[in-house]
Amino acid sequence: MRRHLLALLPILTLLSACTYADYDLVSTSSISPRFQDKDPQNFGERTPHHHAIHGIDVSKWNGDVDWPQVRKSGVSFVFIKATEGKDRIDSRFNDYWQGARAAGLAYAPYHFYYFCSTADEQADWFIANVPKSAVHLPPVLDVEWNNESKTCRFRPSALTVQAEMKRFMDRLEAYYGKRPIIYTSVDFHRDNLVGQFNDHHYWVRSVAKHPTEIYTDRRWAFWQYTSTGVIPGIKGDTDINVFAGSAKNWKNWVEAVSKPQQVARN
Repeated sequence: MRRHLLALLPILTLLSACTYADYDLVSTSSISPRFQDKDPQNFGERTPHHHAIHGIDVSKWNGDVDWPQVRKSGVSFVFIKATEGKDRIDSRFNDYWQGARAAGLAYAPYHFYYFCSTADEQADWFIANVPKSAVHLPPVLDVEWNNESKTCRFRPSALTVQAEMKRFMDRLEAYYGKRPIIYTSVDFHRDNLVGQFNDHHYWVRSVAKHPTEIYTDRRWAFWQYTSTGVIPGIKGDTDINVFAGSAKNWKNWVEAVSKPQQVARN
C-alpha cells in the first residue's frame, strides 16, 4: 500500500509559530505602511503593517508586470491565477509564473472553483494546465460564492461543498505532493468552512477588520487586506497580502513546502 505522508513539518512549524498571542505581543507603535493604498483602512493597533512578509495576488487584469521591480519593492511572494472551472485558463498565467520565478519570488498558482462542474473535472483541468514547475509554494483553491457570475451561481449545501473541496484538494495533493492552501471570503467561510479543513493553511480576505474579528477561531496563514494597493512594477490597483509569521518562519516554511512531498511504502 502506498500513501502520501502529510506535510507535517511545514504545518506544525507555521501553526506553532503564528498564533494570535504571538501577533498581539508585537509592538503596537506606529509603523509606516510598506506599500501605498488608494483606499487605506483603519485596522486599529493590529495592522497588516506589523507583519514582515508581504505578497500579492494577480490575474490577467493586472496587465504587464515588471517582476524585478515588484521584488525590489519588497514583495516576497505572489499567488497567480491559473485556472477557473473546468475549461478556463488565465491568459497571463504562464508569463506570470515564469516571470516571478526569474525574479526570485516565491509563487503559487490558484484555481477559482465553480460548483457547476465536478471536482474531478476541475482537478483534471488544473493538472492539465499547471506544470509541477509552476507549483513552488502549495497550490491554492479559491472558494467563494459566485454572486456576479453569468454562468454559475449555484450554492450547494455545506456538506456538498466540503466533499467537493476535499476531492479536488486530494487530487492536487496526490499529483503535486503539496497540501493545497484554501483561499476564502467571509460569507463563504461562515456558510461552509467553520471548523473544517483545519489541517490546511488558510488565506483569508478581510479588507476592513483584522481577521480575528470576523473569522472566529480560524487560524490563518495569509491575510488579504486590500484590493487597492499600489505596487511598483504594476499599473493599477493590486491585491496585497501578509504572511502570519515572522521572516524566520517564512524562510523555514518556504524551504519546507517548496520541496516535493515524500512518498512512503507501508
